[in-house]
Amino acid sequence: MPLSECRVALIATAGLHLEGQPPFDSPVKGGDCSYREIPNTVDTQGLAAAAQPYGYDKDSPETDINLVFPIDRFRELARDGTIGCLNYRHFSFGTSIVEPRPLINETAPEVAQCLKEDGVDVVFLTPN
Repeated sequence: MPLSECRVALIATAGLHLEGQPPFDSPVKGGDCSYREIPNTVDTQGLAAAAQPYGYDKDSPETDINLVFPIDRFRELARDGTIGCLNYRHFSFGTSIVEPRPLINETAPEVAQCLKEDGVDVVFLTPN
């Protein structure tokens, strides 16, 4: 299937959340393996990034959220026909997950099932 016919979703690992959603809990032993749903209609100004662990560029998400969650760039790709369309929802996971078993066994399969139900063809992952 050509990319111009694909439904695309984004997944970020920068700990992004919306106002009103609980932030990721960085003190969770092993890392917070939960996720947040981000609607496609999100105004990028309404996204907040989790506190970044030592060694990560803390300024990039504040300078331009598209560096860690390129939703505006993908909206442009949808408008010009490079991709078919964006899914109505995207997902964000927390940072610094050093004990990934809950992620592997629970939350990632939940998100994968959501994407499958949504008919997503391509997922763009922005690792943090």
